[in-house]
Amino acid sequence: MPDYEVLAIRYAERDALRSANFVGGDPHDAPMPMAYYLWLLRGPDRTVVVDTGFGEDMAAKRHRRLLHHPVAALAAVGVDAGRVRDVVVTHLHNDHIGCWDGFGTARFHLQDAEMRFATGRCMGCEPLRRAYEPDHVTSLVRLVYQGRVVFHDGDAEIAPGISVHRLGGHTAGLQVVRVQTARGPVVLASDASHYYEHMQTERVFPVVFHLGDVVQGYRRMQELAASPAHLVPGHDPLVMQRYPAEPGCAGLAVRLDLAPLR
Repeated sequence: MPDYEVLAIRYAERDALRSANFVGGDPHDAPMPMAYYLWLLRGPDRTVVVDTGFGEDMAAKRHRRLLHHPVAALAAVGVDAGRVRDVVVTHLHNDHIGCWDGFGTARFHLQDAEMRFATGRCMGCEPLRRAYEPDHVTSLVRLVYQGRVVFHDGDAEIAPGISVHRLGGHTAGLQVVRVQTARGPVVLASDASHYYEHMQTERVFPVVFHLGDVVQGYRRMQELAASPAHLVPGHDPLVMQRYPAEPGCAGLAVRLDLAPLR
């Protein structure tokens, strides 16, 4: 079983208040900014990217601050997006699949349930479709016809030491990624938990399809990870403070396969 290096790469950010980040709001309406990441799994014989982020178009449309185009951010850590063979798509929200076209040779790993959700009757409901972009979804449908989408139904192995696990909750087909590292299995929660506080207190981010599945997902991730210190949320700026920086990439990328600094 190979051990992988795992990088969290921060490519964008936005301001937010606590009231916007919890179902039911929050009595302490202090700033609670959001970071946007993609993740790199670097092994002895393969490189896997988790999610593809968004570019200038979505940053302008949705009022985010783009710090680095995801393709350029990968190049800064030594990865040519055009040569990546496997991309895990945790779900099809705009900030997780927006730059799919920068990965011209990749296969995209997606849950059956996510494609059904993003193309089915639930998209007739504005709160559920709000975070999706029709052009992104239809582009993935076209990739299906090109044989470049690998569908999974629940738990599946992507490669030795890398597996995906459908939790649902935030969307119907949200999947998390479990990756073997030298410090044990790390779970990349993506939007199964936006912030550390969500999974630690069992509170829920307001963009949600099934609240009960979100809470059950927190418990499932605890089973998948070596310890709570091996669970990495999808949007928390604290990730950049808690892990060592990738050499030469301070402020851009941190190493999740290394022990947290605190």
